[in-house]
Amino acid sequence: MPAELPFWQLERHAGRDAVTTADGRTLNYTELAAQADAAAADLQAGEVFALCCANTPDTLALYLGALRRQAVPLMLDSTLAPAQRGALLAAYGITRVFDGASGQWQRAPAPRAAPRAHPDLGLLLSTSGSTASPKLVRLARRNLAANAASIVQYLGLTADEVAITTLPMHYSYGLSIVNTHLGCGARLVLTEASVAQAEFWRLMREQQVSSLSGVPTLWRLLRRLRFERMSLPALRTLTQAGGRLEPEEIAWLADSARSAGRRVFIMYGQTEASARIAYLPPEQLAGKLGSIGLAIPGGRLRVLDAQGHEITEAGATGQLAYRGPNVMMGYAQAPEHLAQGAELDELLTGDLGHRDADGCFWVTGRLKRFIKVFGHRVSLDDVEQGLRAEGLDAGVVGRDDQLMVALPGATPEACAALQAALATRYRWLPAAVVVVSLPALPLASNGKLQYAELQALVDAQRVTPLAKDIAKNAPGSAPATAIASAPGDAGAADAR
Repeated sequence: MPAELPFWQLERHAGRDAVTTADGRTLNYTELAAQADAAAADLQAGEVFALCCANTPDTLALYLGALRRQAVPLMLDSTLAPAQRGALLAAYGITRVFDGASGQWQRAPAPRAAPRAHPDLGLLLSTSGSTASPKLVRLARRNLAANAASIVQYLGLTADEVAITTLPMHYSYGLSIVNTHLGCGARLVLTEASVAQAEFWRLMREQQVSSLSGVPTLWRLLRRLRFERMSLPALRTLTQAGGRLEPEEIAWLADSARSAGRRVFIMYGQTEASARIAYLPPEQLAGKLGSIGLAIPGGRLRVLDAQGHEITEAGATGQLAYRGPNVMMGYAQAPEHLAQGAELDELLTGDLGHRDADGCFWVTGRLKRFIKVFGHRVSLDDVEQGLRAEGLDAGVVGRDDQLMVALPGATPEACAALQAALATRYRWLPAAVVVVSLPALPLASNGKLQYAELQALVDAQRVTPLAKDIAKNAPGSAPATAIASAPGDAGAADAR
């Protein structure tokens, strides 16, 4: 098992450059430690506050400072609708809010005071991305440290690495990139620019970025932009998580990396595991396209049957279960849960899969109703319940990268309006949402909605897949050599 890596103990790398901002300003580790302590100076141990994240030095400093002072940030998407954010903060009695984009503290009304957190609690993350469900993942500081150490080990990261923020810090995959690179004394390039903007590629080249990470949507967009033709001599490590890439897409990524002398790591994880669970070693990629690979160092994966017994037979399908020091303390769904200690020693992932004869694991389906959109794990039940609370008799299904809503008897205008509203609410491209009208929702005799039948009905009316819409809207008609001058997606909360 790898030793835990306290990445927030920044002084260990004194004198090395830690962070470079989009405007070219650089902080070394000593300066970053001082800024972190100053940012969190007014926080108390066990205090819970909200951190509305942006890829800025202010966000990074307060996050690290909170860990150093044993305060507990709830990491939030800074673009959450005010009503959603307010409801979440009120549910937990959180009154102190920091806006990472402006660098300013704000106050939020709350009907009750937030309780002091358990001494081990280090971080709170949402389980459902943009839907702002009150269900939170409780991560201990030791969970974060252990997972960072494990990722550094299997990626072979050193202090010579330079990573760039393709993902937001409220997303566990994006946060793990921050944790691991600071943990090994490497340098981070902080930017809010996307890969569709010239600014991003200017930074990639000028700062000699060596590591690039992304969710499937990002890699699909880069394929459209002919990423394999770009001149990026410093780039040597590519990582993918946050959803499933098809084997053909992985093959393209592997081929382009091989010709440039780069390594590709296909990874699997969940927010509940701080965020990494498994990885596929680059040398096994060609023969294991679609596999999630092996458990990370210090962890163990196994396959369970419906009764919870381990399945040892190769190829037999069951639920994937993971055990390791990075498994969360548990969930929070009410303020009093923040004071509870660790409740789990094994994580039931909710994913179905199997282990092959070589010991590699494969995900074959989902046990519960979740999809991934732009790297976010989205609860279909949460979306459906939200629509019903708004007075809509909706049925919600979906597949990765597309949320699908059925409305009985709705007009085309009503369907189009809801599609636009949901895309705006969750900050997705319009093609990530499908809204169709049906004569009625398929119900069983007991009155329960038949989701398999509903999925089939909606599939019959399914529109152009999201990947095609991305390609259509991307500046991909320009050759890769022109990307640096082209006018200006990566998603982000559970990381598979």
